[in-house]
Amino acid sequence: MASTGPYGSWPSPIDAALAASHDGRPEYLGTVGAEVWWTAPRPAEGGRRALIRRRADGTEESVLPEPWNARSRVIEYGGHPWAAVARDGGPLVVFVHFPDQRLYAYEPDAPGSEPRPLTPLTAVGDGLRWADLRIEEDRGEVWGVLEEFTGPAPTDVRRVIAAVPLDGSAADDRGAVRELCGDRHRFVTGPRLSPDGRRAAWIAWDHPAMPWDTTTVVLADVTEDGEFTGVRSAPTGTASICQVDWAPDGGLLFLTDADGWWQPHRAEPGALSAAGATAGPAHGPAFSAPVLPGREEEFGGPLWKIGLQWFHPLENGLIAVIHGTGTTALGILDPKTGELADAVGPWTEWAPSLAVQGDRVTGVAAGVRGGYEIVELDTRTGHTRVIGAAHTDPVDPAHYPEPRIRTFTGPGGREIHAHVYPPHHPGWTAPEGELPPFVMWAHGGPTSRSPLVLDLEIAYFTSRGIGVAEVNYGGSTGYGRAYRERLREEWGVVDVEDCAAVARGLAAEGAADPGRIAVRGGSAGGWTTAASLAGTDVYACGTILYPVLDPLGWVTDGTHDFESSYLESLLGPLAEFPDRYRSRSPLERADRITAPFLLLQGLDDVICPPAQSERLLARLAGRGVPHAYLAFEGESHGFRRAGTLIRALETELGLYNRTFGLNRTDVPDPELTP
Repeated sequence: MASTGPYGSWPSPIDAALAASHDGRPEYLGTVGAEVWWTAPRPAEGGRRALIRRRADGTEESVLPEPWNARSRVIEYGGHPWAAVARDGGPLVVFVHFPDQRLYAYEPDAPGSEPRPLTPLTAVGDGLRWADLRIEEDRGEVWGVLEEFTGPAPTDVRRVIAAVPLDGSAADDRGAVRELCGDRHRFVTGPRLSPDGRRAAWIAWDHPAMPWDTTTVVLADVTEDGEFTGVRSAPTGTASICQVDWAPDGGLLFLTDADGWWQPHRAEPGALSAAGATAGPAHGPAFSAPVLPGREEEFGGPLWKIGLQWFHPLENGLIAVIHGTGTTALGILDPKTGELADAVGPWTEWAPSLAVQGDRVTGVAAGVRGGYEIVELDTRTGHTRVIGAAHTDPVDPAHYPEPRIRTFTGPGGREIHAHVYPPHHPGWTAPEGELPPFVMWAHGGPTSRSPLVLDLEIAYFTSRGIGVAEVNYGGSTGYGRAYRERLREEWGVVDVEDCAAVARGLAAEGAADPGRIAVRGGSAGGWTTAASLAGTDVYACGTILYPVLDPLGWVTDGTHDFESSYLESLLGPLAEFPDRYRSRSPLERADRITAPFLLLQGLDDVICPPAQSERLLARLAGRGVPHAYLAFEGESHGFRRAGTLIRALETELGLYNRTFGLNRTDVPDPELTP
């Protein structure tokens, strides 16, 4: 028989340490001979990213010992940080080491082998940075995206496709780095080579566009010496292309949202020779055709990292694709017939990372009852199985939340997508008539979304009797370009209104206590949280993590290069709308904040620097607003270390304990400063 206790007071086996130990997910899959490799988070090891291999016999082991950290800082969010090839004596891997961003070569099976540097250190910009690598062993090189700082400002940077000798001759000589394609575009992805090795294709874009606004496909001919010639932009219009690759017959495959959804298109080999013009039609690629015309669902996503993969061609001409609306599935697409067959299993989200070995496709997937794991699909039989990073239940899964996919109505009757996680505990219930406290979670980006997967941070709250609602507000991805562009020039309005509409909707239907609703979010979600506290009276308190608070500061060398022009679409050009930058700013509206809040900040954050948080605190000094500020050394944008994650989560619960009147004695008091 269940015990009875007020919402928020229930005991739970899911503590902050357990939630922290499961933070992050596997990323950046690849195959090396008969093995599958990936990177994996290690919160207990200082937040490093380990490189893991699954041997042919099914055993898993780390390729790189501590403290080696396979993680790139290109565009600060990073990209595919490793490449490897199989050799008779064991594999050769080239990887980016996070602390110095140098490329290192390593032979893990060679006795006594140690990683040896391939690229030099530089005095500007924390070193040369690399991502989206491929080893060209016949040429004795590794190719990838090189990001190089040219001055002290965060926007003093150039990016090129470059080659580095595998013999280490560039380790102390920048001149030994061979540039394959100069900086004709501000941003580039790594090159994809055609099956015959004679052509390369990649994606490029320029400010003020973000990659989900407008990108182009760039083509080049590749000589026998590995030189890029005849570089030209394909006429792909003004749409966003988020991935490009080659079909086995030499056709070009890419994902474009020219018709309102990221959809697969194909260009026949003969059409590419004419694709040399730089100006294309206003709508859609002129030299290609959609593979699935008229289908309204996403087959791609926002290119926040360099080297993401939503599709992977197979040798038999079929294509492995990740697709869906709101949630995603792994499918096998026949581009000739349009037939699409999905993998069967409990997974509701597939990360944009795929690898192929013959007829087998490997991906990273999670579900509402299990975390991210490495899943293999046998395309001949349709059978799926977990082959790596297998989810194991650290507690009785009866304590996991039961999510509900909901659509709420916002201002003007617009639809708002959300995942609602009511309080849930197998052994506890609340007194009859009591309404639960709830927290609205605003995701970062903002051009992103909250996936529908098991998250032990959410379970940390729901198993104690606090509900969580993840709001995929207007501007979120996964629901088509029109939904994504609701936020254009409306940041700080639509996101705030949509979160408030979900909160009010839950209260109106009797699912949440209207007097005990909080809002929380990180990065762009931190902006939405702070703007919500300044612009609405819906919330009793808020948790603001590594936020954007000062848009004027952001556009004047206050953030990194990648997002330095992002606000032109989110708020409009500064020269035209300076008042909008001030009127929407949580910093400028700090006098309107009256609810208690928790502010969490990484001191090494160059995307949302600590100065913004410190300016907000200065504006609030002496105003009597209860708040706490936690700043973490060694943390950047998004927390990765176990100790940080534990303290942040426990302090957040402490805020709710105090504000909601939960009367818990097992959480620290956040010691709010008036």
